[in-house]
Amino acid sequence: MNSQITPAQRRALWALSLAYFVQATGALSVAGSLAAISTQWGLSDSESARLLAIFGVTFALGAPLGQVFLGHMMRRNQVLTGMVVFGAGALIFALAPDYRTLALSRVVMGLGAALIGPVLVALGSELVKQEDRGSAIATVLLGVSLASMAGIPLAAWVANLWGARVLFIAVAIASLAAATAIWLVVPNQAAGVPVRFRQVGQVLADGKSLTAFLVVFFITAGVYGMYAFISPIIRDSWHGDANHVSLALTIIGVAGCVGNLFVGRAARYFRAEALLMFGLAVLVADMLIIMTLPGKLALLYLALVFWAFATDILWPTQQRRIVEISNASLRGISLALTSAFMFCGIGFGSAVAAWIYPVAGFYGVMISAIGFLLLALASLKASEYLRRREAAHPDANVCPAR
Repeated sequence: MNSQITPAQRRALWALSLAYFVQATGALSVAGSLAAISTQWGLSDSESARLLAIFGVTFALGAPLGQVFLGHMMRRNQVLTGMVVFGAGALIFALAPDYRTLALSRVVMGLGAALIGPVLVALGSELVKQEDRGSAIATVLLGVSLASMAGIPLAAWVANLWGARVLFIAVAIASLAAATAIWLVVPNQAAGVPVRFRQVGQVLADGKSLTAFLVVFFITAGVYGMYAFISPIIRDSWHGDANHVSLALTIIGVAGCVGNLFVGRAARYFRAEALLMFGLAVLVADMLIIMTLPGKLALLYLALVFWAFATDILWPTQQRRIVEISNASLRGISLALTSAFMFCGIGFGSAVAAWIYPVAGFYGVMISAIGFLLLALASLKASEYLRRREAAHPDANVCPAR
């Protein structure tokens, strides 16, 4: 099957991907720049790390609420508004005189990101024909993979070389550049959908949707439970140093981009459920292999290639599945809730790993991560069962959106 995506549509998708790159880099750059931020403002590392949590909580709450209050806007306008707010938050961070202002800046950035992320996927999927949606979503989400591969390491390098203020000035400028690109090449043709509070409850009360949200929650809990501790795992279990950690992160980023490119093509031939099951199976098998590896870093690097490849199959496929199973009138809120569950999963998985690692070490973190991934697989099975039951008895599941 040949792609029907036109050059103009592809330019628009790349502009949306750029916006995702800027958002992901700006959101997660705090994690790689803790030392520079602590030095710049005289903070403890725990205070600096708390800035990442503030962003995550704001995003998790703001994603669904943003659709309630601003979902009626044209989707392109929502993204442009989000980019401007996100960039303003980055500028506030760069100019902040104290910790309270830093915290405020992360709230502002979280609110901007809450408008950007869910709408980018919805907007990208609506720019193309239905059979090209999988490829379009993968292209948009490639920005996240590129942020992991290049954006976050580059942000850490800038912060350590020139300071955290310079880094966040760069994030603000990049936000403005991404907004300009979207304004120039993305058509303003995708209408927003007004969302009411009861519709949020309606989506959460839908069994197939709630279990689909739990899929992404458990995936991110499992993946980030391991990812958050990749540095101490390499240090303690493989006796590596900072250079070995940097190489591992680079391998993860590159392999993740390959996985994203693969799923863009595979989406034309395989259903979302099949790709999710494949990615989860590869991820669980690979993590079991990692647990049995001898202390040779080369073998760990090879295993991380498959780990990152499988991980980046899951992200765009999960978003694609949400697009496919959600009611068109509730698609925006469904994607917003997906992002909210994702950030909740990241925080929950990282917190569990932080509690387990001092007690049970590397094996405890890996076992808990695998457990989360198995729960994701069970949630996927439940969601697919409920979807098929609803398709077989549509009249019994009619719940019109108002």
